[in-house]
Amino acid sequence: MAFGYRRVDRDQLFLLPPDVREWLPEDHLVWLIVDVVERIDTSRLHERHPNDGVGRRAYDPDMLLALLLYAYCTGQRSSRKIERLCEVDVAYRVICANDAPDHTTIARFRQVHQEHAEALFVEVLLLCKQAGLTTVGVVAVDGTKIAADASIKASRSEEHINAEVAAMMAEANAVDTAEDAEFGDRRGDELPKDLATRQDRRRRLDAALEQLKAKRKRREANDSMRRAVIRRAVRDGHGFPPPSKDDDPVAHAEARVEYYRRRAAKRRAEAEARARARGRRPSGFAPRGDDHEVKRALRRLDKIRAEQAAKASSETATSDKVDRANTTDPDSRVMPTAKGGWVQGYNAQAAVNQHGVVLAATVTNIGSDSTQCRPMMKMTRTNLNKIGERRRIGMMLFDAGYWSDKNATTRGPRRLIATTKSYKLRQQLKERGATSGPPPPDATPAEAMEHRLRTPEGTALYKQRQHTVEPVFGDIKHNRQIQRFMHRGLVAVTAEWRLIATTHNLLKLSTVGLPPT
Repeated sequence: MAFGYRRVDRDQLFLLPPDVREWLPEDHLVWLIVDVVERIDTSRLHERHPNDGVGRRAYDPDMLLALLLYAYCTGQRSSRKIERLCEVDVAYRVICANDAPDHTTIARFRQVHQEHAEALFVEVLLLCKQAGLTTVGVVAVDGTKIAADASIKASRSEEHINAEVAAMMAEANAVDTAEDAEFGDRRGDELPKDLATRQDRRRRLDAALEQLKAKRKRREANDSMRRAVIRRAVRDGHGFPPPSKDDDPVAHAEARVEYYRRRAAKRRAEAEARARARGRRPSGFAPRGDDHEVKRALRRLDKIRAEQAAKASSETATSDKVDRANTTDPDSRVMPTAKGGWVQGYNAQAAVNQHGVVLAATVTNIGSDSTQCRPMMKMTRTNLNKIGERRRIGMMLFDAGYWSDKNATTRGPRRLIATTKSYKLRQQLKERGATSGPPPPDATPAEAMEHRLRTPEGTALYKQRQHTVEPVFGDIKHNRQIQRFMHRGLVAVTAEWRLIATTHNLLKLSTVGLPPT
């Protein structure tokens, strides 16, 4: 029987149209990015490529910029992955015009031009203004913690670092002294006398094997002793003993699980024996480790493991008594996360309007948001001035992390700063009722702000904060999977964050299209 399948002809000479502009639909994101790069000022990128010397010609910086913007828009930041996509992905091939740069070129371009990230952000923000996306009626500001390219375990105190350096130097001196005493003028890589012959080498290997066997016997003896203790506890029926002050909590909890599993199996065996003695089949199911005592012991084990892990993390990385620095990325800091954990990273700030367009973006290594209220207000106003947006900001919204008397009373745009958590604000509104008019003249800054938050206008405005700024972080960290910076150092990660914010604005711009020239 013949089937009417489409023909699969891999020998076809023109599998793709000869014109690359026919490879993608007209509304594809690639064409918007190519048009954006053509419109913005990229002269600063060409200053490093005069192309008047010897050697191979450089890649066009405009092409590399478009490649980088599209890659970040689609969540690709690894230069090696971008290189591979330039060979197999049609969109990347269109941007490169089938002239794929290698990963070193891509990484070097990103690193060399990171100082232009702010200018690029403003250029794209200007295009958003021309498209009508930079409204300033309501602007919400918030921060999110993004992990650094460093491990939290690499945080060290000054005393620890000095001790490590001293230990390294002492070890080097000791090794040199010992080698001089042992080898004298000899090089030191000659075979020792006891390994010079085959018999000597065999004797050394046999001695090593004997040591391993002795260790295995001691370990088996210890395991046997531990099993004997558990068997006696099961036999005597006195229950598993509580931990002493010298016991390891996790090990004791693991032994408790094993004890109850053995006891459940013993009870089942006894029940089966009694049933067989009466000529009956035992009732119930065979034990599968789901006995209620076993389940309780397992839950206790999980709880103890979590407590020990949290304690170790807190003691290692978040001690307030000792200043610590990360030996991988010294600019990064240990910061608390919204879920109650800790991350070695940075505090990325963003000011977002009602269209979801980022008006200002920066990074700090200070975990608290309270120090960023005034800088973010100033940066937002500065960026708006750069793109010719002279309208006054209607209202800026901040959560409770930005609260301080100074932030509430300093000069600048009108603002609402939560004095406590959102659910507590709702509870206050429910218990005390709404307010109206201006706050009392003798009110403290906190009382005046609470008064404004409980007015109908203030309540309606502050409700917009969360669904204005939080979706931006959700798109970046969830949709594009940008949860860790790839660069190290505050300057480099600030440039990276602004590039991320720029590509977010490009995605917003793609929903309405570029304005006519």
